[in-house]
Amino acid sequence: MQPKTRIRRHRWLGAALIASAVSGLTVTTCRAQCVELSERAAQVDLNAFAKTPSILLESLRNDKEKLKGRLAAYLVSNPELLPAVRTLISEATSADRTAIGAALRVAESRCITTKPNAARKINAFVQRLQDLAVLTGYSAAGEDQSISPTRVAKQPKGGTGLMTGEFKTDVADPFEPMPLPQ
Repeated sequence: MQPKTRIRRHRWLGAALIASAVSGLTVTTCRAQCVELSERAAQVDLNAFAKTPSILLESLRNDKEKLKGRLAAYLVSNPELLPAVRTLISEATSADRTAIGAALRVAESRCITTKPNAARKINAFVQRLQDLAVLTGYSAAGEDQSISPTRVAKQPKGGTGLMTGEFKTDVADPFEPMPLPQ
């Protein structure tokens, strides 16, 4: 075998190893996310939050809904940001910690169908914190989601209204039996 052929093979082998390593890194980062690409937060924002979590508090002063939405978006984009959330909680006020708890609940509920392990990590993280304000926000967000319009049961048809008919112009039968709750 000639030296030039051996060098070419080593270059090809090195390029193949680098390509497989790069593709392996991108596959592992894609697996961590709970939502589709169009719903993910920008990688620049995620990196900035991971380095200095207090940026989120400074940029969203006094806007708890935006804090909740942005933090939830960060967590569903990369659930591995929980250590940064711990730092964020230590620097937050009580009202901010309530919004952080709500964001954790929203992120957990969005991850539960696609990445159940990530949802379990978020839940375990909240339970280990034992921060009353975070738990309050977490619980309140869970109650809000359980009453969402998609989960509200439709009204039963018989015996619940005073008027019936296509245009609700006919008087309903007051003696019609009430449907049993399901």
